[in-house]
Amino acid sequence: MTFGREATNLSAGKRTEEPLMRRVFLDHQSTTPVLPEVFDAMKRYFLETFGSPSSLHRLGLHSRDALARARAQVASLINAESPDDILFTSGGTESANLAVKGTAYANQRRGNHIVLSEIEHPAVMNSVEFLEKHGFTSTRVKVDAEGLVNPQEVRAAINDRTILVCVHHVNHDLGTIEPIPEIAAIAAEKGIPLFADAVASGGWQPIDVRAMGVKLLSLSPHRCYGPKGVGVLYRDRRARLTSLIHGGVQEGGLRAGTENVPAIVGAGVAAEIALREMAQRISHTTSLQERLWKGIQANVTCVKLNGPEPGPRRISTNLNISVEFIEGEGLALLLDVHGIAVASGPSCLSKSLKVSPVLTAIGLDHSLAQGNVILSPGNDNNQEEIDYVIETFGQVVTRLRGMSPTWDAFRRGLIESRIHPPICN
Repeated sequence: MTFGREATNLSAGKRTEEPLMRRVFLDHQSTTPVLPEVFDAMKRYFLETFGSPSSLHRLGLHSRDALARARAQVASLINAESPDDILFTSGGTESANLAVKGTAYANQRRGNHIVLSEIEHPAVMNSVEFLEKHGFTSTRVKVDAEGLVNPQEVRAAINDRTILVCVHHVNHDLGTIEPIPEIAAIAAEKGIPLFADAVASGGWQPIDVRAMGVKLLSLSPHRCYGPKGVGVLYRDRRARLTSLIHGGVQEGGLRAGTENVPAIVGAGVAAEIALREMAQRISHTTSLQERLWKGIQANVTCVKLNGPEPGPRRISTNLNISVEFIEGEGLALLLDVHGIAVASGPSCLSKSLKVSPVLTAIGLDHSLAQGNVILSPGNDNNQEEIDYVIETFGQVVTRLRGMSPTWDAFRRGLIESRIHPPICN
C-alpha cells in the first residue's frame, strides 16, 4: 500500500501533496481496511435506507430485510444451522462478555465454575475475573511452550459445578490453532457448553461450528475486511444465555438497542467474501508468512519465533517474533518511520506497554518478551512488500543494537543469549 500525505503551506495558506511514502501494513491481526464492496454496500444504509429495523414502515422493513440477509451470510461463513443462531453486538469484546457472563448467569443454579485456558483474550479473562468477584470460581488450564491446550487437561479441570469451558480457536498473540473439536467433545460429554473466541481466525481460517461442536463462538468483522462497530456471537439455540444489556427485544431479546444496520450489512458482505476467498487467502498469506520468516532469519541473528512453526498448527496471518537485545516498542516505532506498520505485542496490550501474559505463560524469558513484535500479513500484501520489510527489518535491528548496551555486552562475551538452542552466530 502506498499513500500520499497532504501538507499545509502556511505562507500560501494552501494544501500541497508531499512525495508519496511507501507504506506496508503488517498489522492485519489488529484490524483491516474495509473492502470497497463492503463500503459500497454500507453506504445505502447511511443515506437512503436508514430506517430503524423495529419500525413498521417501509424503510424499517428494508432494514429488517438487510439484517436477515447479513445473518444468513454470517451463518454460511461458519456453517451455523440457522441464521437465527447469529447475534450482532458492538464488537468481539462485547460478544465475549455476553458469551461468558451471559452463560454464567443463565446457569448459576446448576453451578458456578468456569474452565478456561491461561492464555485467553483479555475480553474473556477479565469477564471471568469479574465473575469471580461475584461468587463464581474458575480453573485456568496451562499450555505448552507453543501455546497449545491439552484437551485432557481440560477434562481434568472440569468438576460437577462446571457450567462453561472457554478455549479460543486461534490464540490472538501466538497464532496457535487449538484442538477445538477434541475439547468440545469432552465438554459435551459433561453437558457443558464450549465458548470459542474466533476473533483471530474468523475470515482467515475455515470454521464449521457444527463439526467443531462449539455452542458459542465470537467473531470480529473488522479483522477480516469488514467495518468496526459490529461483532458477532454465534449461539447454539440449545445453549442457555442471559442478556447483559436491557431495553428492547432486539436480537431475540439477548442484546437490546437499535441495531447498527450499516455495520451489520458490511459484516455480512465481508463474511460472504471471506467464505468465497478463503482458500485463496490462506494460500496467499501462507506464502507471505513463510517468505517473511525465512527472510528475517537469514538477515537477523538472535531472533526467536514464538508459537508453532508456520504450518498446519499456526494461522497464516501471524508471526510472533522476539528480537534479542532490543525492545519491541523501539523496533515497532522505528519500522513505522520506514513506513512499516507492525504490532509491539497484541493490540489489546500495546497501549499499556506491558509484557504479554501469553508470553509469560509459555515460559518466554522476560528479555525476549520485551523484544517482541507481531507481524501479520494480509490478503492485500504482496511479495515485493515482504521483501522490503525483510531488508528494512534487518537495517532497523542493526541500528537499534548499535545503541544497545546489552548487545555490546553480548558481543564482548559478558552475557549469553537467552535463545535455546543459540542461533546467534
